Amino acid sequence: MRLFKSALAILSVVCALALAAPAFALDLDGAKAQGLVGERQDGYVGVVTASPSPDLKRLVDDINLRRRGAYQNIVTQTPGATLNAVEKLAAEKLIAKTPSGQFVQDASGKWVKKP
Repeated sequence: MRLFKSALAILSVVCALALAAPAFALDLDGAKAQGLVGERQDGYVGVVTASPSPDLKRLVDDINLRRRGAYQNIVTQTPGATLNAVEKLAAEKLIAKTPSGQFVQDASGKWVKKP
């Protein structure tokens, strides 16, 4: 039951992350579509391009700060949950919903285009 509640909480955060920052949603989606950023194995966004602009770095930092806050809220509200476990579960869900052709990290940390 606890695992179900944790999974449900993670799913709600993933949905909330998509809606929580509408000002960034198009920018993040655009950056992903252009292959500038991708989903990391730790539940955060990473820069894929070798020479990111300051605006892209700020976008990634802001998104990751918001995600960490959301993950920490889940940990606080879920007995027995750890930040690492929440991040990992979020990463699995975010990578699973990433469209084909966009970048994700593989298990070794290498950037690959999702098939």
